[in-house]
Amino acid sequence: MLASIRTCGSLDPMDTKAPLLGEPLPVELMNTVWADRDGVHDALRDPDGPRSWLRAVAPRTDLLTPADLDALTGPDLDRLGRQLTSLRDALRRLAAEATADPRAAAASAIRDLPEAVTVLNRAAAGTPHWAELSWPPGRAPARRTRTAGQPASAAVSAIAAEAVALFAGDTRTLLRPCLAPSCVLYFVKNHPRREWSSPACGNRVRAARHYRRTRGTA
Repeated sequence: MLASIRTCGSLDPMDTKAPLLGEPLPVELMNTVWADRDGVHDALRDPDGPRSWLRAVAPRTDLLTPADLDALTGPDLDRLGRQLTSLRDALRRLAAEATADPRAAAASAIRDLPEAVTVLNRAAAGTPHWAELSWPPGRAPARRTRTAGQPASAAVSAIAAEAVALFAGDTRTLLRPCLAPSCVLYFVKNHPRREWSSPACGNRVRAARHYRRTRGTA
């Protein structure tokens, strides 16, 4: 996976190294394992990787804010990293099962399917969160999300709950492994003509095909 799909310019020190492709959040979490010319990388492995990734996806959830993430202590981050990594590995194992993924380089650290299911369900139940109605007099009603624990942990549980819906619903049949050379990402086939996780992967596939044709001609 080429680094160009992550950003259009240089990375801010607070940015996640993982590609963000506009996929559902469970798929974005799967894609914190990514690859480039130097091999396969784990965006959650860095000490601040979990917070950077959550900061990047925070606008897509109403469970946490940048201030919530800034308030996390070192032990909080260690715990959060373990939560995200175990959930990510479970999701990648379930995605491999759902898609019959043939890519050896994309294999999850969790190899057992029942274990992956257990990890996902535990994460979904990890931190309670619920919707509340807010309706001040004279103002429009609004939906707010509350949590009984740390907002970051509640966000992890919410992503897990979304993953349960993904794998138990019709979207599971649209999940795909990107089969471009060296890519380890997943994507949802949201258009009949979509075949790759990103335009960069499509370009590499076309370049490889062109090289094979021209080499054969020569």
